[in-house]
Amino acid sequence: MHPRLRALAALRLADPDQKVAATRALAASDDLAGIGDASVRSAGDDEGVPGRPERPLRVAATAVPRRSPFTTEGRAALVHAICHIEFNAINLALDALWRFDGMPADYYRDWLRVADEEAQHFGLLHAHLQAMGWRYGDFPGHDGLWTMCERTRDDVLARMALVPRTLEARGLDATPLIQAKLRRVDTPDAHQAVAILDVILADEVGHVAIGNHWYRWLCERAGKDPEALYPRLVAHYEAPRLKPPFNLEARARAGFSDDELRALDAQS
Repeated sequence: MHPRLRALAALRLADPDQKVAATRALAASDDLAGIGDASVRSAGDDEGVPGRPERPLRVAATAVPRRSPFTTEGRAALVHAICHIEFNAINLALDALWRFDGMPADYYRDWLRVADEEAQHFGLLHAHLQAMGWRYGDFPGHDGLWTMCERTRDDVLARMALVPRTLEARGLDATPLIQAKLRRVDTPDAHQAVAILDVILADEVGHVAIGNHWYRWLCERAGKDPEALYPRLVAHYEAPRLKPPFNLEARARAGFSDDELRALDAQS
């Protein structure tokens, strides 16, 4: 089977463990020949996309209950929330890999690497959650990440602008704040979660950098100014507004320009 169709098959899997295993097996495959073939899509391919388990219960972002990290259940809920983000991130990367025809082979290889690393992140978090006495699905979650994926399903340029370099870049800002909160808790499970988040943050810088690279590549191909186009895409697709504090050091490593960083710094 063509590797991008294998990505589609993994995307359709509802069971988290099966999705992780299929994604990791694809990334480890020696048979990625033709990954940049011009077209693999056909009518009806969107059926069953994305595959998701019956649990967690999906609710509006504002309906996700807030719990104190100073209780064991509250910390489990926090780990679960990040685990849910990583599960959605596997789907986002697989969708970017499968959905968009006509990109260079390196684009598909980049998103396969992202999918593999997101699967690793989910595995680390889910194992930690189980060690705490819970499983993925035991707390509600929201679909904010996938909503933007749906909105940009017909435009790879918008997808690169508004998923990796907008929504996923928010994770670069949020992760150090979450880690600081967990360090104040000062329990063994909290410190373990901090260590897992160190791994995730390092990898996510690379994921956002991939989004930045392909966004700018697509803008150059289309003859558009990436920094002038970006706010128009935000408005058109109703992307969430960015809010400080910003992790400017991580964003710089992820490929945001000096002008973009200065504009963010001015909002802080």
